[in-house]
Amino acid sequence: MADSTTISARSAVLRRSFRKGFPAAVRGEGVYVWDAEGKRYLDLAGSAAVNFIGHGVPEISAAMAEQAAKLEFVHTSQFTTPVAEEYAEELLAFAGENFRGGAVYFTCGGSESIETALKLARQYQVEIGQTSRYQILSRQQSYHGSTLGALSVSGNKRRREMYLPMVREFAHVGMPYCYRCDFDCTDGCRNCGQQYAAELERAIEASNGEAAAFIFEPVSGATLGAVVPPPGYLQSIAGICRRHGVLLIADEVMTGMGRTGRNFSVEHNNVAPDILVTAKGLSSGYAPLGAVIASKKVVDAIAAGSGAFLHGFTYNAHPISLAAGRAVLRHLQAKKLVEAADSSRPGTTAAHFKEALETLRTEDTVGDVRGIGLLWAVEFVADKASKRPFAPTRNFAGSVAAAAFKRGLLVYPMQGSVDGISGDHLLLAPPAIITHEQIAWSVEQLRAAVLQVFTSF
Repeated sequence: MADSTTISARSAVLRRSFRKGFPAAVRGEGVYVWDAEGKRYLDLAGSAAVNFIGHGVPEISAAMAEQAAKLEFVHTSQFTTPVAEEYAEELLAFAGENFRGGAVYFTCGGSESIETALKLARQYQVEIGQTSRYQILSRQQSYHGSTLGALSVSGNKRRREMYLPMVREFAHVGMPYCYRCDFDCTDGCRNCGQQYAAELERAIEASNGEAAAFIFEPVSGATLGAVVPPPGYLQSIAGICRRHGVLLIADEVMTGMGRTGRNFSVEHNNVAPDILVTAKGLSSGYAPLGAVIASKKVVDAIAAGSGAFLHGFTYNAHPISLAAGRAVLRHLQAKKLVEAADSSRPGTTAAHFKEALETLRTEDTVGDVRGIGLLWAVEFVADKASKRPFAPTRNFAGSVAAAAFKRGLLVYPMQGSVDGISGDHLLLAPPAIITHEQIAWSVEQLRAAVLQVFTSF
């Protein structure tokens, strides 16, 4: 039985950890968050790659308040709303020509959106007479959400293993990770990309006509850490899916809404998915919001078939969340924040961020610095020559994050990038408004945190 001290110290909130203290955040402005003690933190993680426009933008909260004053909620089985109709049109336009004539299904976040996309893919196949198609293929070392359906298509070993008895699973294929490639990467990874793509084709053929869709992250998120696909890989998997009648689902929960320097990161490779999922930056964290953007092909199949999508959440298309999302979209377009996040364009915020992070390669424990736009990762190794990772028990990335936290810097630590258990990296995804001076300070603090942890081991 717990003693009274433990009971009195325990929060009424079921937090993510009982073994970690959580300061109370009370204010945010720009790239900074303040706790109740007045300490300031620079948010280099964008609150888990969520905040893209910065904290405390007054027109976002004003738009939410205005909507709340008019109408806070109606159920989508009874009504649509002007904000839903207008925002969906604007988001379709933002998604580009591939989604002209399509439609948007709004949810409360990424996991809900993935669940929606999986069910939508199955219903599409049924509507066109392909009733045997139900399997959703995915990739190892991926992450698509925390609900059981999303976990079933995820490859994050730590987040899945406890729940595997509850999960219906289909094939997971390998994915390009050129720092630790299974194949020959001497040609800039083009060859390995095609070999990984061939794994998908074999998995589809092995499904005996039961594959409904393939889901992928155009740039890997937290599990693998900002791995950019090799040239030609995404185009190949798109072609494979087309040839086999398998829908292509792009998970842009983390990479969408400008994070990689394009409206959506599939644009870097001119890939046209059938379904695109986005969240996080969609509202930049100002309200719970996600979206499933379906192409005209998918929407027309249901409209001309049963005429109803057999799915729903109580709070999908919540008017206040949609007001936040619409205001965020207009703000990032007016401020040209997608352009600021283009790391291939000299002089941009993202280009400067990339250059600053590259200087960390000189550190003995930094094996790789990778990413695109304003989504980057720093991978740590115990030995550079062999790329040997630190033992998982040392929790090197977590220790660096804790040291950085004490210095007033927020980063996103992860383990398991090598094999699901070992491999440490930090994910870095600052708001697009971060200044050159703030970048320089952040990298200086991060370097100091890395050295502090390394020398203390």
